[in-house]
Amino acid sequence: MPMFIPLLLAAFIFSPLWPLGTNPLPGDPFVIVNKKTNEVALINENRVQTVVNAATGKSEDLTPEGLFTVTVKAPEPYYRKKDIPGGDPNNPLGSRWIGFDAENTDGRTYGIHGTNDPASIGKKVSEGCIRLQNEAVESLYDYIPLGTKILITSSQKSFIELGQEHGAISE
Repeated sequence: MPMFIPLLLAAFIFSPLWPLGTNPLPGDPFVIVNKKTNEVALINENRVQTVVNAATGKSEDLTPEGLFTVTVKAPEPYYRKKDIPGGDPNNPLGSRWIGFDAENTDGRTYGIHGTNDPASIGKKVSEGCIRLQNEAVESLYDYIPLGTKILITSSQKSFIELGQEHGAISE
């Protein structure tokens, strides 16, 4: 038997055929963004811990929908597009960045972040990110570790129903 067949078989058996990372387990942190209501919920310890208002994409397609993974976190994020340092009052990213891997990106394109425009919260005004009041993103930041799953949807369902459907809340 040629040498590459056992190697190919081993690679098939031991490499995952699904995306990296598992679905959340009840009790794990899980974030849900509902574009229909412009709200973000943190589910942790098998229940909805908090719900905060958010701003989402100006058009329905700008904030991508799906199940994503937090890959980058940054306090006082630097705004690359306009070379604005973190902490600067003109920085539109506010005080925290929680980036996730939407659209095959590395967590530096799409994120949940603060804002220097608090009046935008609750509206559909962003270029695709999810904006929160700085105080809200700061309060969530420590409860959302790297690897946390984020569901972005546009749904009539409650956060409890969505959490149950995605395994973050046991029924």
